[in-house]
Amino acid sequence: MASNDLLNILSPDSIAIIGASKNPAKRGYRSLRKLLDDGYAGAIYPINPKESEICGVRCLPDLGSLPGPVDLALVCTPAATVASVIAECAAKGVRGAVVLAGGFAEAGDDGERLQETVLAAARAGRVRIIGPNTSGMFNTHKACNLVGFSELRKGSVGLLSQSGNMALSLVTEAQANGHVGLSTYVGVGNEADIRFDEYLDYFAADPNTNVVIAYVEGLKDGRRFLNALRRISPEKPVVMYKSGRTSAGRSSAKSHTGALAGEYAVSEAVLRQAGAVLAHRSDEILPMAEALSLLPPLRSRGVAILADGGGHATIAADALSERGFVLAALSGETRRGLAAILPAAASVANPVDVAGGTDADPSVFATCAEILLQDPSVDGLLISGLYGGYAVRFSQDLLPAEIDATNLIGAMPRRLGKPVVVHSLYSALQADQRPLPLLDMRCAGIPVHSSLETAVRCMQALAEYGEVSRAFPPMPPPDRAEHGGVFEQVLARCRAEGRRVVLEHEGRDSLRDFGLELVPALLAADESEAEEAFLRLGGQPVAMKIVSRDILHKTDSGGVKLNIADITSVRRSFLEIAANAKAAVANPRVAGVLVTPMAAKGGLELIIGVVRESAYGPVMMFGLGGVLVEVFRDVVFRALPISRIDAFEMLDEIKARALLDGARGGAPVDRDALADLMVSISDFVEAFPDIDELDLNPVLAYRDGLAVLDVRILLTESSGARSIHKEGIEA
Repeated sequence: MASNDLLNILSPDSIAIIGASKNPAKRGYRSLRKLLDDGYAGAIYPINPKESEICGVRCLPDLGSLPGPVDLALVCTPAATVASVIAECAAKGVRGAVVLAGGFAEAGDDGERLQETVLAAARAGRVRIIGPNTSGMFNTHKACNLVGFSELRKGSVGLLSQSGNMALSLVTEAQANGHVGLSTYVGVGNEADIRFDEYLDYFAADPNTNVVIAYVEGLKDGRRFLNALRRISPEKPVVMYKSGRTSAGRSSAKSHTGALAGEYAVSEAVLRQAGAVLAHRSDEILPMAEALSLLPPLRSRGVAILADGGGHATIAADALSERGFVLAALSGETRRGLAAILPAAASVANPVDVAGGTDADPSVFATCAEILLQDPSVDGLLISGLYGGYAVRFSQDLLPAEIDATNLIGAMPRRLGKPVVVHSLYSALQADQRPLPLLDMRCAGIPVHSSLETAVRCMQALAEYGEVSRAFPPMPPPDRAEHGGVFEQVLARCRAEGRRVVLEHEGRDSLRDFGLELVPALLAADESEAEEAFLRLGGQPVAMKIVSRDILHKTDSGGVKLNIADITSVRRSFLEIAANAKAAVANPRVAGVLVTPMAAKGGLELIIGVVRESAYGPVMMFGLGGVLVEVFRDVVFRALPISRIDAFEMLDEIKARALLDGARGGAPVDRDALADLMVSISDFVEAFPDIDELDLNPVLAYRDGLAVLDVRILLTESSGARSIHKEGIEA
């Protein structure tokens, strides 16, 4: 959780402005002026040896003249001075510093070295650094605005951003909204010291924040960020926009999993798994955060639509269905209740079209909303059409009834625990022209949008956060001291031989020792041993595969022979595989040929893999497998460790999920066995951080049980996990 230092820094009772200035164009002036204008109640210490006062506040010549410890310093001086300034801050007991200057790590090698010098001074003196290269921070509840944004509205939405312009955009949008208020903002800058995950912990502890917006370009420590996200998300929603949706510049892959682990595809999956509610458009971010700050999350995806026109009802139904919602099947009691107050032309199935039944009496809208929300199958309500504008459209005499209906609807989410989102075409009017009922609706805590698509996206955010709050944490993995003795021996052998490739028979033996069930496999060093293996396996048809640290993609190298059914074919196949290996790779180091029984026909080819991604650590991939895995590219990801819930979600997320259920006459696969295997692989990789990549491809899934046909494991470099950004799927 957030340390006391961070709480003091982001909610400071005293501030020193180093580089305070009388020049209105400089931050050293604007920040001081803003603190005074906003009524900041803490102590302010402008530092400037050339001035006696600025804005009526006495200046101090240096940090040494401070009367005592200070919570926060705003450093407005150039990059070259920052290291010495931080050392002086440390000497006076300053707890934290906002370093505005650029020219550090983002500027190249020289800047990187300068940043390290600043960081060393900060750590030596126990000074926490925001930035450098930051736009600053503000805390509206302390009237502490060190960014200079104007007309900040106090509220409950926290904001983290790696882009000052994105922060400005969101602040400006909040001002235009007129209702959304912000709590604390931090421009994280270069994250030289305080990281994203620490800021999340601060917001988790901050009583003035109930939802967080995070604009993220890159993470210094994605694993720690995911852990912090898991801690905060059950209590407070986090709306994230992760930029960088392309995967250009990835290094070539050594395994299928690595090849398919596109950066954004991985980020989207693991962030959602950890509890983030992801925005995919910049204009969705604030509306989603607003809805989450005002309304209870959806208990399910069963919703109702209440519209005053067939067009909006149809569009709303399409938009909700496309985003995974189910139009709730209304009970007979609900339909009878609606029919009793609406004209005969009205549709009382879902979506509900009042068909003019509210034109003369808008209060009927509130009655309809109450009836719908009382239905047990309805967990949320989307109102769409011209609601709020009846007095404008028909007669001002309708205004009192519409205001009364608004007040009744506005109280329903709190009373019934079910969210209501309003789309009104009259919300598109300028703020000073919007009908009073819409203003009252928003004041009552109901989001109102002019875009039906935005209203539906807000409803989706409420559904996604409802699913987060119902998720269960994964079980801890087994202790490697109790499992995996065989793999410990394999690791020792690989280190001694200076290789990263775990040979397939070693991988199979290790997984079997860890508790996984695999078909028998025998390693043959020559033709005679291959014949013996064939007989030991019962003389049934076998598959034969090359085992070499130099040949990872066996099929491409002619290293696989299938359906070998007699002794003569076994000998011939061994010799052909050996010859193909020499043709594919110069002087290949061959351990032998692996002989395994042919798998039963009819299984669905799948892949289960793990790659140690540079930002998030080990990430599991699941999808359609076989030799065409990189052609289909139908895979999904989760960060390790995974739970059975994660595993079943992955099964349902691939595009070809219908194949798992037996589409086109096929048999449904054993989902329980797949989930068990995925969790076991997660446990195995978590127990052994030496594993860089692991592929089970293909895994044949049957109605009852599985068959793992190929095992591939790569170890990390001796220096530790590498950065693995490989060519892959784009979101």
